[in-house]
Amino acid sequence: MATLSHFSSLSTISSSLPLSPRRFSPRSFPQFTVKSETEKEKQSTQAKSEGEASSASTKKTPKTLPKKPVYSMKKGQIVRVDKEKYLNSINYLSVGHPPFYKGLDYIYEDRGEVLDIRVFETGEYALVGWVGIPTAPAWLPTDMLIKSEKLVYERL
Repeated sequence: MATLSHFSSLSTISSSLPLSPRRFSPRSFPQFTVKSETEKEKQSTQAKSEGEASSASTKKTPKTLPKKPVYSMKKGQIVRVDKEKYLNSINYLSVGHPPFYKGLDYIYEDRGEVLDIRVFETGEYALVGWVGIPTAPAWLPTDMLIKSEKLVYERL
């Protein structure tokens, strides 16, 4: 419970504080002005005419758009993987399959569809998904892919 002595000490502390006669004058507040739409239009047209005059004096060079890369294949192209190139590539070595591994034969024999093509720092790669094979698509260099002319194939 609070006692009366606590309240009396508070009143003596507050009475000992100096009173500041600080008053805010209306001039100390920032002044805002409201401009009509016609004044804004006048200012914008003046700025445009000044900008045109300065641009006429300096020659502008047209912006050059980056050229689209020319790909060696198209999306939707049917491909197979060249077995010799793949077995001698770092892609095969990074997978860590044992020698004569038969689990990847579908990439040499079955058709794969190019889903996307990108140019990375190491070259042009294609995202290949195999039709009818429940595996994830793989990014492979386009130089080891063989374009297939036919959509019809027989699985051995």
